[in-house]
Amino acid sequence: MSDTAYRSGAERSYPLPHAGPGAQFTESLVNSVAAVLVASGYPRLGSPADRAALESALVTFLYNPQENHA
Repeated sequence: MSDTAYRSGAERSYPLPHAGPGAQFTESLVNSVAAVLVASGYPRLGSPADRAALESALVTFLYNPQENHA
């Protein structure tokens, strides 16, 4: 994906405008993202800490942090 849209000020879809993960954020979602990364040449998740870091990164990308809500 080109960063042209980001630089042009196009409206973003993410992060979502609510506090955190809903029912659609599942273990299967994290596993699917991990599988896509591996298929793209990235290393497999090697430890529970790797999985936790991926899950945290997904939450950060998908949802506004709590401190942004006033």
